[in-house]
Amino acid sequence: MSNDKSKKNKKRRPQPSLTWLYLVIAITLGYMLMSGDNTLLSGPSSRNATYSEFKSYVEQGYASRIIVNKKEGSLEMYVEPSHIRDVFKGQKVDSGTRPYVVVQFPSADKLEDFVSEQQAQEHFSGEIEYRQGDDGFMHFFWSFGPLILIAFFWIYLMRGMGRMGGGEGGPMGIFNVGKSRAKLVEKDEENKVTFADVAGQAGAKLEVQEIVEFLKNPTRYTELGGKIPKGALLVGPPGTGKTLLAKAVAGEADVPFFSMSGSDFVEMFVGVGASRVRDLFRQAKEKAPCIIFIDEIDAVGRARSRGVQMGANDERESTLNQLLTEMDGFGTNSGVIIMAATNRADILDKALLRAGRFDRQIHVELPDVNERKEIFQVHLKPIKTDTSLDIDFLARQTPGFSGADIANVCNEAALIAARNGKKAVDKDDFLAAVDRIIGGLEKKNKVMTAEEKRTIALHEAGHATISWLLQYANPLVKVTIVPRGRALGAAWYLPEERQITTREQMLDEMCATLGGRAAEELFCGQISSGAMNDLERVTKQAYSMITYMGMSDKLPNLCYYDNQEYGFQRPYSEATAQLIDEETKAMIAEQYARAKDILSKNAEGHAALAQLLVEREVIFAEDVERIFGPRPWTSRSEELLTDNAKSEEPDNKEITT
Repeated sequence: MSNDKSKKNKKRRPQPSLTWLYLVIAITLGYMLMSGDNTLLSGPSSRNATYSEFKSYVEQGYASRIIVNKKEGSLEMYVEPSHIRDVFKGQKVDSGTRPYVVVQFPSADKLEDFVSEQQAQEHFSGEIEYRQGDDGFMHFFWSFGPLILIAFFWIYLMRGMGRMGGGEGGPMGIFNVGKSRAKLVEKDEENKVTFADVAGQAGAKLEVQEIVEFLKNPTRYTELGGKIPKGALLVGPPGTGKTLLAKAVAGEADVPFFSMSGSDFVEMFVGVGASRVRDLFRQAKEKAPCIIFIDEIDAVGRARSRGVQMGANDERESTLNQLLTEMDGFGTNSGVIIMAATNRADILDKALLRAGRFDRQIHVELPDVNERKEIFQVHLKPIKTDTSLDIDFLARQTPGFSGADIANVCNEAALIAARNGKKAVDKDDFLAAVDRIIGGLEKKNKVMTAEEKRTIALHEAGHATISWLLQYANPLVKVTIVPRGRALGAAWYLPEERQITTREQMLDEMCATLGGRAAEELFCGQISSGAMNDLERVTKQAYSMITYMGMSDKLPNLCYYDNQEYGFQRPYSEATAQLIDEETKAMIAEQYARAKDILSKNAEGHAALAQLLVEREVIFAEDVERIFGPRPWTSRSEELLTDNAKSEEPDNKEITT
């Protein structure tokens, strides 16, 4: 058993690839050839000369160094750089080389007498060196060394091309671009992910549980004539745990798991994507039963265009065509199940979603309050928390948060506690972490004039007042005028987790959003740029209510969806567009007048709330209740607040710029 395991580990050990080293050597040699640096490739520049020419050169002071080889009866006279052109007339010599002339001398004694005479006359002041033999190895190296290096490099290139067909060699090699880059997790890997590691998502886990049964006991379904589904598509917002859920399916089924991103298929080389798809499915068939997981499949599975496309689009479509072919190419009961994840299922090609390919779409939604509690319990295990920490409170504190957001909250809370020198993470650290993630870092040292501070306080008090007095507006949690991120002020609310929303609820929320601009106009006598974000949200909501939800008096029960399929952008006429604009303006104007009316009737309470904001910079729900009294309407979210109303959910934020 131990020998098998050691052999398996030895087999998995990555083999070093020398391809990049060979490539660097080739580039260096090529650069030297192109740049004309012959010092390394062909030795220094030289020419033969007669003994008389040699004597003339020395007498004129052209020599810088003389190397004498007595055994061969020859010498090498290196030329002074300033006299290279005088010696090498009509020859091209690089200035960076050390050129010399080769001379056959008649007698060593006469040569010594001549050199001594020239030294005495100061015609030659360089060095003279005597050698007993010729350095044949160096000459051989300068002459044939580069050719040998190039030959070795070419041999390794040929070996690399031979391995392209499926031999050895790493998948990242220069000649392995057509190989699949999928990461393989074997079924006997340690620390594999199971459903116990996936908190929440009870509905999605129930659906993928059947895939586990398909892999564990396929005959249970096939013996009755049924066909095992080929693919499952996980659809949901970012951070909801789609990848983790796919890993848990492989871990529960105890089968190999091929993981790959959709962008890994597409390269700049034509045909590489299709080749990688073929290689991926070939490996999967060898490991069957197994799971192939393609993350962010929209990178390669985007709907194909009808027009003629060139370049990258054409390569992506050929990759998609190969993927479609492979999903229908292997047998139905081969034991290979494909799982993919995306948060943009609307842009996927219809052929990819038809029956027989991705048979099932599993929706992985944002967690509800109970699922958020389970996710908190998972992410709080490695964190040293205070014993008084209420996980139910944290779950209620974070509606609309995904699993990744909750993990970020836990990590940020631990960092804040460590920054403050605490021994454990308590509730205040988590509240600060939520505020930090939603609103940004507090900027208490930001310079503001007294007039700006008063305007921001009136603006935020307007939101707080109207949201407290309207039945369907989201209940207030906290209001602050401390700059945070890009916002100069913010208001936190605790919205209900509704499945459907009525027209009255939307209008109340719209009125509360306009409360800041209305308060500026009523109590400041002028308006500012602080309501820019409010107006943007209100305008989008009004257009959505009229064009998509059919909530207009003049255009009831109509949905003018944005249709791109047939080549036009809006399925209505110019007259209808003008009517939509008029209805949007009327709806926003009606809610703005309603907000001004509510603030006028409660001007005294609004002024007290704004003054409290100026003095304390942060107020909570109980401060608003002290001024206006208890709300006559109690929502489900407010019932969940109980004694923790002092600091709750920052889901809806009013930004003042």
